Amino acid sequence: MPPPPPTQPPFSTADAAGPPWFAPAVLLATAGGLGRVPFAPGTFGALLGLPLALVTGAGAARLAAGTSAAPLVEAAIVAAICLVGIPICTRAARLMNRKDPGAIVLDEVASMPLALLAIPWAARTPLVLAVAFVLLRIFDIGKPFPCRQLEKLPAGLGIMADDWAAAAWTAGCLAVARWQHWL
Repeated sequence: MPPPPPTQPPFSTADAAGPPWFAPAVLLATAGGLGRVPFAPGTFGALLGLPLALVTGAGAARLAAGTSAAPLVEAAIVAAICLVGIPICTRAARLMNRKDPGAIVLDEVASMPLALLAIPWAARTPLVLAVAFVLLRIFDIGKPFPCRQLEKLPAGLGIMADDWAAAAWTAGCLAVARWQHWL
């Protein structure tokens, strides 16, 4: 009788040379490799989220031209980006053989447009974008409730959800700042 085939660990599909950097899920989750920057990859991911927030806002304004539905259209676009990120990050983490690899920055990229849903597209000035960026990084790094708890969720959901909570904190601060006419 032949010996049983060797078993692989459940998350190991990477070869001995390291993660499969050119696998589609890994390329997407690392924002085309941006997450491989050796220092502060999440910061670079959040920076990439700024132009994405401008594109989602402008795209929603065009799609809803002549109506008041632009914020709803933008929210739907951003929600789709965030939801599609879950299986992408799950697959990439498995390929990279880690629960939440630092090179995965799709969560930071997607959380910036989510945070900026609190600000109308036309009001997204350079100052507003800078404040949103700084706040999002503070909340993502500091992990206030419930960010730390959400990152314990399984696979891609945990990778994405803690950044969604950081985006909610950021959106709340931006809304208050706008209401108080600080921005």
